[in-house]
Amino acid sequence: MFSLYTSLVFCQREGDSIVLKVDKEQVLTSRSLSELNETYNGEEFNYDVNEGEAQNLLARAINWFFDLLKNTFGIDLPPEAFRLLEYLIYILMAALVIYLLVKFFIGEKFSSIFSKKATTLLDINLSEEHIENLDLDALLQSALVQKDYRLAIRFQYLKTLKLLSQKNIIDWHYEKTNLDYQREIQTPKIRSLFTDVSYLYDYIWYGEQELDETKYNAADIKFTALKTVIPQ
Repeated sequence: MFSLYTSLVFCQREGDSIVLKVDKEQVLTSRSLSELNETYNGEEFNYDVNEGEAQNLLARAINWFFDLLKNTFGIDLPPEAFRLLEYLIYILMAALVIYLLVKFFIGEKFSSIFSKKATTLLDINLSEEHIENLDLDALLQSALVQKDYRLAIRFQYLKTLKLLSQKNIIDWHYEKTNLDYQREIQTPKIRSLFTDVSYLYDYIWYGEQELDETKYNAADIKFTALKTVIPQ
C-alpha cells in the first residue's frame, strides 16, 4: 500500500515537472512571413505598375510633359490620358507617312521625278556658271516635249532674266532676288510687267503648281508681253 502511494506521489511530481516544448520553428516561420509581406509590399516591388519600365522616346517625352503639368500647374492627369495622347500621336505619324508615300508614288508622275532632279542640277550650275552660258532655248523645248509645263515656266523666267541682263537692264547674279531686280529696272512699263511674271513664276514654281497646256499658254502670254516692251 505504501509502495503504491509513493509511486503515485512520484508520478505526480514528475508530471508537474513536464515542460511543453514550443515549436519555435513555427513561430519563426510566421514572423518571417509577416516580415516578408512588409518588406516586399513596397511600390518598387509592384510589377503591375508600368512606371520605371523601359519606354521609348515618345513615351518618355509625354511622361515628361505630364510631369511638367503636374509640377507647374498642379494638373494631375489620369493614365488613360497618357495612353490616349500616345495613341493619337502614333496615328498622326502613321497618317503623315501614308500621305508622303501616296504623294511620292501616286501623286507624282514618273517623268516629273527626273525633271525635278534635272532642275536641282540646274540650280547648282546657276551658282557656278553665268546665265548667258546656258542654252535655255534647248532646255525650254525639252521641257515642252516632255509636257513638263511647270519646268517650262522655270526656263521662261530664266530666259527673261537673261534677256534683261543682255540689255543691261539688270545686273544678273544668282544670289539676287526678284525684288532686287525690280529695283534695278528703271522703265516703269518693264518693271510692272516683270513684277507680274515674277509673281506668276513664284506661284507656279515655288508653289509647286501643276500646269496643263492650256494654263501654260495663258502664262506664256505674260512672258511674251514683257519681251515685246524690252528694247531689241
